[in-house]
Amino acid sequence: MRLPGLDVEPHAPGRRPPAGREARLSVSASVVPDSVAAMALRWYTVVIDSHDIAALSRWWAETLDFRIIYEDEHEVAVIPRHASVDHIEEADAWARQPQGLVFVPVPEGKTVKNRLHIDLAPHTSQDRDAEIASLLQRGATLADVGQDPDVTWTVLRDPEGNEFCVLSARDR
Repeated sequence: MRLPGLDVEPHAPGRRPPAGREARLSVSASVVPDSVAAMALRWYTVVIDSHDIAALSRWWAETLDFRIIYEDEHEVAVIPRHASVDHIEEADAWARQPQGLVFVPVPEGKTVKNRLHIDLAPHTSQDRDAEIASLLQRGATLADVGQDPDVTWTVLRDPEGNEFCVLSARDR
């Protein structure tokens, strides 16, 4: 079998190769990067389906202390307040930018538990219970997704029913 940059001596499936002829893999230097980061893509945003993108994006922006950087009838984008909106030419600086959220309209409602959710964590200097109370006052609801009663996190739903968790307080 020959793939670009790879030399492999295979043996027939189910048969052991003759002694001294074990399958060998050699990878040319052009295939292996100097650093894995050189090939890594940047996690740019999480996209959240929504009925009311204006309201839900503002709810999350307030929750996370983000700001709206783009809004039209097809999407709303929010990013952390400290994130740059300027063009960043240097790849490493660009890669260090934090992720944002993008809200897009969908006609269908949410029908099942999310396969992906956001975990939020207060700092050890914050009052976790007060943070959860604030979320509930602003429209979040408590959720039971089958978690044990003695877990160290609280599962909530945003105003449109998307699950997220508030973890125990942390300092890293």
